Amino acid sequence: VQLVESGGGLVQPGGSLTLSCAASGYTGSSSCMAWFRQAPGKEREGIASRHRSGGSTYYTDSVKGRFFISRDNTDNTLYLQIESLKPEDTAMYYCAADRFCSQYETAYNYWGQGTQVTVS
Repeated sequence: VQLVESGGGLVQPGGSLTLSCAASGYTGSSSCMAWFRQAPGKEREGIASRHRSGGSTYYTDSVKGRFFISRDNTDNTLYLQIESLKPEDTAMYYCAADRFCSQYETAYNYWGQGTQVTVS
């Protein structure tokens, strides 16, 4: 499975952004797709995940109400809509995929290269 993120950039506080992650390869290994982020000097954290079926969606508490995960199963693309951006949202955002959903990075074997989001 290959994952390619896009959509990052420099955004002013209060702004919005939508990240995309295009998955290719064996779709069975991307039944669950997730977004992680890693801020400078911090560990990578799971922020949202969504199963292909739509029946399992997770958000970490710090992003609830501002981050919205969705996916288009027709082309296996994952999205993350981010609203009301804050400086503390500045991080490298990664897409991950695997068969089962988890908030922990160790559960995912497939990763994208990341897309940088800077809020300033």
